[in-house]
Amino acid sequence: MSNSINSSVETFCSEIGTEGPVAVEGGKTRWNLNGFPSENTRFVKAPEGILSAKPDEMIVTVLTGTSVAELHKELGQLGQRTCLPERGGTIGGALAVGENDLSVLGKGRIRDSVLQLRYVSADGKIITSGAPVVKNVSGFNLHKLMVGSFGTLGLFAEATIRTNPIPITSKWFTAASKDPQKVFDNTYKPSAILWDGETVWVHLEGHKPDVEKQKNTLLEIGNYEEVEGAPGLPRYRWSIPPADVIRVKRKDTGNFVASIGVGTIWADKPQNRKEIDPAITQITNSLKREFDPTGRLNPGRHA
Repeated sequence: MSNSINSSVETFCSEIGTEGPVAVEGGKTRWNLNGFPSENTRFVKAPEGILSAKPDEMIVTVLTGTSVAELHKELGQLGQRTCLPERGGTIGGALAVGENDLSVLGKGRIRDSVLQLRYVSADGKIITSGAPVVKNVSGFNLHKLMVGSFGTLGLFAEATIRTNPIPITSKWFTAASKDPQKVFDNTYKPSAILWDGETVWVHLEGHKPDVEKQKNTLLEIGNYEEVEGAPGLPRYRWSIPPADVIRVKRKDTGNFVASIGVGTIWADKPQNRKEIDPAITQITNSLKREFDPTGRLNPGRHA
């Protein structure tokens, strides 16, 4: 990839400018998370387009206004995919929210997939963090800090993301079970293990012989049957320590679907907000002041 800056990124930077509250408007699929933009916020659109795809190097460089669906459609023709969740939104939105795909155990975490990020800073400059190579160990990992920041530290313009081959075989299995940990302990690299307190769903991907072998392992554990896909997910997303997932109670969550080994729960009830350690608040506020002294980036939201 060239170090030159795409003209669309430069135009995006000019639109953001150096003054006044501003935010990026994408697909709005997660618009209700972490607060709402202030009433006087000016909205801009991130540039769209796939700049380069290198399946041999397992990387793709894309402008962040591109939809995840469009990216995956193009990569699918090359036999590749990313770990970005397909929920109708843009790449920039997915990175800003930082929510992992349902099959995170197989696809990997979104923060780890970002190799390079170009964003526009609060003072209207184009900043590049990272490098478009898989083995990137140079410099500060600002791009990893940006993932999940909800656009409060910088407005994303371009990203280089790690890709991986689309598995030859991909199958979901389900069975009644109250012990999802047994499945986690006895299957080799499942892409997802979901549990609602009574039923387990397992996503197996890979070469056909490997998937068949893991299927036989499942049959030794329980009466697993192949199904079309994952269950529907409740509205609210919880984040808890992975070890605590199997101890979740419906009286606290309502109906739930838990991701075993990950620490994510989708529940009918919102998660109770815990008191934040003052030291964490101090660090967060300090970062915000350093990156956005006047508070012009996505005002009203919090990371």
